[in-house]
Amino acid sequence: MPIERTFVMIKPDGVARRLIGECIRRLEQRGLKLLAIKIQILTREKAEEHYQEHKEKDFFESLVAFICSGPTVQMVWEGEDAINQVRSMIGNTNPLKSAPGTIRGDFALITQMNIVHASDKPESAQREISLYFTPQDILEYKADDEKWLTTK
Repeated sequence: MPIERTFVMIKPDGVARRLIGECIRRLEQRGLKLLAIKIQILTREKAEEHYQEHKEKDFFESLVAFICSGPTVQMVWEGEDAINQVRSMIGNTNPLKSAPGTIRGDFALITQMNIVHASDKPESAQREISLYFTPQDILEYKADDEKWLTTK
């Protein structure tokens, strides 16, 4: 499997409910490597840019208002098939359809307030990472456990 980078954002409800550490713990335990992290309250402009693919949808305004309502945590993660691995770990966008053991299945009940966002494909990951991080913000390093967590 290819080594990929993906973007993950803990949403304002995840931050308010003090689930930052839990989300990071789960991703680390899976074997993914954290390359960059920051915390901020998004501007409306940044939120609109982040959710640009939903601009014509009826839920766009409430989505933007929600994501700007409090601090969020942006992260870059790396690992084999990272995009699919993270999406599997966070669960269905609708938490009521998320399996127990997923982040959304364990901690969320409402679709919009579903704790975490993660890129759904390589193009989205690249676009979202570049919205929040410069290349200089992203560390490249070898972790001691990588020989156990990758096929390369």
